[in-house]
Amino acid sequence: MKLKSMVAVAFSLSLAAHAEIYKQVDAQGHVTYSNVPTKGATRLDLEPLPVIPLPKPKAVGAPAGFPRVDVETQKKRDDTRQKLLGDELGGEQKLLAEAQKALKEGEAVRMGDERNYQKYLDRIQKLKDNVTLHEKNIEALNKELAGSGK
Repeated sequence: MKLKSMVAVAFSLSLAAHAEIYKQVDAQGHVTYSNVPTKGATRLDLEPLPVIPLPKPKAVGAPAGFPRVDVETQKKRDDTRQKLLGDELGGEQKLLAEAQKALKEGEAVRMGDERNYQKYLDRIQKLKDNVTLHEKNIEALNKELAGSGK
């Protein structure tokens, strides 16, 4: 089906490229080219433009000579990756708990230099942003772990 549509496009382009062209020179010597015939214009006999074939799509896959990994080696690599992601998830969960604790403690106390309420809000916002960062990291790690099949 794709080949038929590509042939149709190429054919229509070749027809458009073979339109009649007219040349007209006015009294001052200005040359005008147009696809619309006018009085005094001469039709040019031009060779049709060549139709350039579309390049063939390249095959998808590993290049020749690309090293292959046996199933057991790949399984070991996947297991190592799974363990690393699990360790990283555990670390992020610990950091999230610490960030949540810092936020709770920070909200309860107003520092001496925070007579201006906006300073308090700015400090609390930084703590909230830190909690959000760790929540997003945990979400991404859980998504990665779920996508790896285990």
